[in-house]
Amino acid sequence: MATTPYIHDVPAAQALSAWQQACDAAGCPVRVEPETMPLAQAVGRVTAEAVWATRSSPSFDAAAMDGIAVRAADTVGAGETTPVLIEPGEYVVVDTGDPLPDGFDAVVMREQVHYSNEAAELRSAVAPFQHVRSIGEDVATAELLLPEGHRLRPVDIAAAAAAGATELVVRRQPVVAVLPTGDEIRPIGTRVAPGEILDTNSLMLAAQAEEIGCRTIRLPIVPDDRAVIGAAVRGAAEQADLVVLIAGSSAGRDDYSAQVVEDNGTLAVHGVAVRPGHPVVLGAVDATPVLGCPGYPVSAALTFEIFAAPLLSRLEGSAPRERPRARARLARKLASSMGMDDWVRVRLGRVGELLVATPLPRGAGVLTSLVRADGLLVVPAGLEGHHPGEEVEIALLRGLAEIRRTIVAVGSHDLVLDLAASQLRATDPAITLASSNVGSLGGLVALRDGLCHLAGSHLLDPATGEYTLPYVDRVLAGRDIAVIRLLHRDQGLIVAPGNPLGLTGLDDVVRPGLRYVNRQRGAGTRVLLDHEISRREINPEQITGYAREEHTHLAVAAAVAAGRVDCGLGVFAAARAFELDFVPVTREPYDLVLDASALADPVIEPLWELLADERFKQSVEALGGYDTSEMGRRIRG
Repeated sequence: MATTPYIHDVPAAQALSAWQQACDAAGCPVRVEPETMPLAQAVGRVTAEAVWATRSSPSFDAAAMDGIAVRAADTVGAGETTPVLIEPGEYVVVDTGDPLPDGFDAVVMREQVHYSNEAAELRSAVAPFQHVRSIGEDVATAELLLPEGHRLRPVDIAAAAAAGATELVVRRQPVVAVLPTGDEIRPIGTRVAPGEILDTNSLMLAAQAEEIGCRTIRLPIVPDDRAVIGAAVRGAAEQADLVVLIAGSSAGRDDYSAQVVEDNGTLAVHGVAVRPGHPVVLGAVDATPVLGCPGYPVSAALTFEIFAAPLLSRLEGSAPRERPRARARLARKLASSMGMDDWVRVRLGRVGELLVATPLPRGAGVLTSLVRADGLLVVPAGLEGHHPGEEVEIALLRGLAEIRRTIVAVGSHDLVLDLAASQLRATDPAITLASSNVGSLGGLVALRDGLCHLAGSHLLDPATGEYTLPYVDRVLAGRDIAVIRLLHRDQGLIVAPGNPLGLTGLDDVVRPGLRYVNRQRGAGTRVLLDHEISRREINPEQITGYAREEHTHLAVAAAVAAGRVDCGLGVFAAARAFELDFVPVTREPYDLVLDASALADPVIEPLWELLADERFKQSVEALGGYDTSEMGRRIRG
């Protein structure tokens, strides 16, 4: 049978519709079958038939307060100056929940009853059925309590029990079989060699299915063999309501997912206009839907959310779960390719009255971008992106109450900000420090535009030799700005262990054949490099790799550790984290810049307390290359 690398780049909604039509044509069940389940086990399941009350709740007129049951007519005229006495036998003492005695139609609260001998003295009248729960006040016999297709919550279970139910008819849990493929994939817990990858995707996808109420089967890893994968898919289809086939969905030499689905069933879609997740495979085998996920983890996770979750909701007969949404302003420019829906992960925080969204790294393999994400922004296929400050709609992954206690830091990268984030969360789980690495200058611009609480900066002004303050005066002119010293840190060349090339300083970066990795424009480290090579009259074109950019010190260290480059300018702590060597160049200050009015902001206050903590300072210095003697000192404002 002929194979097709890609059928079309199908829009997501159209692809989902085509998949459902193909599944219907292949005889895939529209709903999973019902089963009867005890109430105590039914939370999270979906009702397969309507739930009707078989008894009223309450099933009798009941006292709603502790007090006395009376006849309302006997209290007419009672007032502060005209109390009414009700003799014994004309009232009955009752507690909350007691049946209302025959012949009585109201309850007077105990604290409003005064006794004169044994007579009850009332100083205000009560209306008929005041403080009485009438029969069926909550639910009446034969009343609809829950519709079909309702996902059961704890309160639903309690209400069903009150209405006479002891068990419910629900849809059984859909079964999702997760099938990892690839010669390079290894089980979690094994030691991997270069070129091998741990099977984290099947763990993640199974957990995603379980999170929305499914039962999962995690199958063994299958090698890149078309026939073997086909047999595994057929076997999985026999025991599952959905087969999730991991990797092999692209058009490489060992990518067989589309071919396997086409060989063994119906291939509906190959290639969807979403990013990440473009090479999606949608089809059916043996009357079972099959989803072929890309191997990159972010692509796999978002593919599940876009395609698997709606199909599984359909099988249960429930509405797809929708995330709450909010409007936010973008902290920086966001470019996007035309022609595809672009799913962008963002960090969120509230700055003043504004919700601010900072895009996270976009790579399909950057799983930590989902870990750190507070929300998802979909840039439609017809847009080329958004400008800084533009208002966008965000699907929330965290609640707004949590986001309100997020400190938004934008600017230069430093490992100490990550350590501070960890320590703040350990002290108070409701506090988040979200830092976005856009370079020192980008941080000051974000602060200028009201898109962050703090800007991390270590910008050197070549004309004065001062750090940060000259840039504050230029970028934030006319503003009442505070500058807080975070620390001093060692900057130098990060080199391979043992410094095999014998580098002694920045004079060596022009050596023939030396491979350098740079930081991005606007980063303080880039400004430092440019100043130092200018002082040495070095032309940037003499540096091999000057145009190659990374956005963090750790990324520079990772490139050196991997052997892709020979050196890059960065902080000592990053070199130490990767067990690399370090050639010192300078010791520089790193500062936090903010509006002076924000110094007393209760959202930021925990950070100032942390900076004054001696144990935190010790933790910072233990990273290596840091001096905390001025930590927390106000430089300006």
